[in-house]
Amino acid sequence: MKRKHKTYSKPKRPFDKARIEEEAKIIEEFGLKNKREIWKADARIKEIREKAKNLISADSAKQEKLFERLKKMGFNVNSIGNVLSLDKKDYLKRRLQTVLVDKRLAKSTKSSRQLIVHRKVMVDGKAIDSPSYIVPIELEGKITIKIKKEKPKEKPVKTAEEKENEGNS
Repeated sequence: MKRKHKTYSKPKRPFDKARIEEEAKIIEEFGLKNKREIWKADARIKEIREKAKNLISADSAKQEKLFERLKKMGFNVNSIGNVLSLDKKDYLKRRLQTVLVDKRLAKSTKSSRQLIVHRKVMVDGKAIDSPSYIVPIELEGKITIKIKKEKPKEKPVKTAEEKENEGNS
């Protein structure tokens, strides 16, 4: 069994006031649960940037492969410079939780998070229960919300009194 490792790293200065205020704004804007979600997005962007830096001297075919993969994820990149200029906010905009609000399927980021966690959101016919799911461009139009099915109405149960009245009539 493979061992799971952390997918993020904590900030070097835990009590940096400017960083704390910026993270509070991001949490409010994107409806995140905690700061760890910001750090994870930051780590993913850092990984993407590292790959781009390694491909600067590589041939254009490998670069195009990276650009295509990022375009499928929903990032508008055409050059290494565009990849290096990606920000954690760009990554957070591609989360299912944020896409639901952008598509007006949910009223707020908090309500979209609740819908997702309660498995009410379908992406291409599959229920997704992770708000951090990165929505690919081709699946963005296939997001739907489950509609509550009406239960068939049962016949009302007759009381003993009603049964007596039927027998007497």
